[in-house]
This record gives sequence, structure tokens and C-alpha cells, in this order.
Amino acid sequence: MKTLTLGYSPCPNDTFIFYALVHGKIDTGDLRFKEILEDVETLNQMAINESLDITKVSYHAFGYLRKNYCLLRSGSAMGKSCGPLIVTMEECEIRDLRGKKIAIPGRLTTAYLLLQLYDASLNRPGTDNRVKMPRLFSEENIKVLPFHKIMSAVKNGAVDAGLIIHESRFTYPAYGLKKVIDLGEWWEKETGLPLPLGGVIARRSLGNDLSRKIERVLRESVKYAMS
Repeated sequence: MKTLTLGYSPCPNDTFIFYALVHGKIDTGDLRFKEILEDVETLNQMAINESLDITKVSYHAFGYLRKNYCLLRSGSAMGKSCGPLIVTMEECEIRDLRGKKIAIPGRLTTAYLLLQLYDASLNRPGTDNRVKMPRLFSEENIKVLPFHKIMSAVKNGAVDAGLIIHESRFTYPAYGLKKVIDLGEWWEKETGLPLPLGGVIARRSLGNDLSRKIERVLRESVKYAMS
């Protein structure tokens, strides 16, 4: 019997993927899984420290993890018309947020990478800006918070704006918040492609045979969820 640590967040995407695997709904053979539930940025950091055998991570983080982890073929989250949002308490234009404080769900999240790409695009050759503008959100104005605390921080005035992910993009109106921009829509308009949000990775030290076995079990878990 082989027990492996498995990290994922309590967001609906992840619980959908892993439910059958961790609750005995499918045959996992001689594999057992010790689940570790954390927010996505904590999982990213745990993978950086090689603390997990298998985990869901942001695709942004995976760029820093390829030496020690391999990407599994099943379990990825791809956004189509469904990406991170920037929200505020009052309706405004994105340019009104220059120099304001924004809460983000982590520096290794795909959402933060997307924000950086969007920010850089505002100074891209061919845009309307004749003079190079400062970044929308400078380092001193970025506050990292767990994803589930960002909307409250915006509502309470601790920050001027929030970069929200997961189910928050559907529940933010309940906090009285206003959408400024959908970065997923911006990405699709720019690239014509779905947005790669996160994937499931396994430690390379587990070896190819065990990784293939994990892949098969994960694929069955996704099939169960889709059935």
C-alpha cells in the first residue's frame, strides 16, 4: 500500500476533480491519498518547497516547478469566458485605479501573472499611449491575501480593489462590489484561446511508473465527476 500526499483547494473546481478519488468512489488499487486542503497560493508555495507528492497548482507557479514536478494530463482547469476579475466598491474605469492599493490571491497565481500581462499591454507599441505610463499597481500597492478574504477587504476599505478568483467571480455582487474588468475576457480577446488556470502535478522523484498510475486514477476521478 502506497500513501501519497495530495494537495488541493476547497474551490468547486478542485473538489469536483478529486471527490471520487479521496472518498473511495473509484478503485485506486494500492494507492491511498492523504488530502491536504489549502488555498491555492499556499499549495503553490508548498510545491516550491517540495512538500507534496501530488498537488493542484497555478499554471503560473508551474513555470517554477518543472524541475521537480511533472504535469499530469488530467485535472487541469481551463477558463473560457471565466477568468479573474478586478472589483471595487464603486464603479470606475481601470485607469482610475492607477496608484491604488489592490489585494491579490498570491504572487504565484495565474491571476497575478494575468494582471501583470494586462498591465504591460497598456504600454505596448501601437496603443494610444504616446508616453510610457507607470504601472497600474506598483509593488508597494500590492497586498497578498487568501483568495476568500479579498472581497471583504475591498468592502471594508482595507484595499481599493481586489483581484478575485474561484467562486468569488460569481458571488462578488453579494458584497456590493462592482466589476472593473474581466481579465479572462481580455485574455481570450488577445489570444483567441482559453485561459490555462491550474493543473495537477506529481513529484518527478515518484518515477514514471507511479506517475502513470496516479494519472490513470486521476482520470477515473474526473470521469466519475463528469458522469
